[in-house]
Amino acid sequence: MSRYYDALRRLEKEQRQMGADDIAEPAQPADVLGGILTEPVELEEAPSAKVEVSGAARFVALTDPKSLGAEKFRALVTRLENLREKRELKCLQITSGVINEGKTLVAGNLAVTLATHSGSRVLLVEGDLHRPTLASKLGLAQLPGLSHWWAGTEDSFARYVYRLDEMPLWFLSAGLACDQPSQILQSARLAGEFGKLRGQFDWIVVDSTPMSPTVDANLWSRLVDGMLLVVREGVTPIKALKSGLASLDNPKLVGIVLNEASEFDQAEYEGQYYTVPKDGNGTSQQRSLFENARSWLSSTSQRRTRRSQRKN
Repeated sequence: MSRYYDALRRLEKEQRQMGADDIAEPAQPADVLGGILTEPVELEEAPSAKVEVSGAARFVALTDPKSLGAEKFRALVTRLENLREKRELKCLQITSGVINEGKTLVAGNLAVTLATHSGSRVLLVEGDLHRPTLASKLGLAQLPGLSHWWAGTEDSFARYVYRLDEMPLWFLSAGLACDQPSQILQSARLAGEFGKLRGQFDWIVVDSTPMSPTVDANLWSRLVDGMLLVVREGVTPIKALKSGLASLDNPKLVGIVLNEASEFDQAEYEGQYYTVPKDGNGTSQQRSLFENARSWLSSTSQRRTRRSQRKN
């Protein structure tokens, strides 16, 4: 979506430079871009919603901002902000190899931290339309969302985007679970509305489905700039991780979050936490998982490039 958007923007600029005598009517792509640029989703009057989370939900960025877990998410935010100084990175997809790896936990905490730590305008999207759980974890299970927008006649997302607790954080829920969400995710209607949202926020965080067994993660990857892969130690099968990465048409992996890594000892000193691994395996395991995924992604990309060259 970002490449399509940039291409349309360049085309519109070129047409404007040609002058009125050189072109009688703007081309259709420029019309599409004009709609995206001149009709943004209006969020100033967005309805508000109150977040209600329990400690069991593990949204530490909200419930325990002085904890070690909250500090880890602040470190992640710092790395992402540094990364986007080097590349386009506004829309971020959070996914995993299989279920129960903690991607929803990471997505929620990351979005809250981006909003509260850096003061960015952030949109959190519940993109798992098969098994939406993010809204219920935030105490927002009754909010209408993407499924209601799709079934209705309104074109705009505006009435379905809620501001949370007066933070610079907005939320677009999945609504009701869908049997065939791929119809929504691959539609031009969704792509158009999602493009309008890009201009309204500094960050968009999408809690998508796992990479396997559905195609939803691949469809979301076409609309975002980057992907964070959540890997839960002792849960993620390497085979599932490899097959999931291979299923992506255009992998945009920017990093891996290792969830529930080997236990750490905590020492508290004047409210600040420091950690020391109980054994020397924690860091090496994380590095090994990342290197395996990165090398697999690199080799997959090289194979696709060679196949494309042979066809040409």
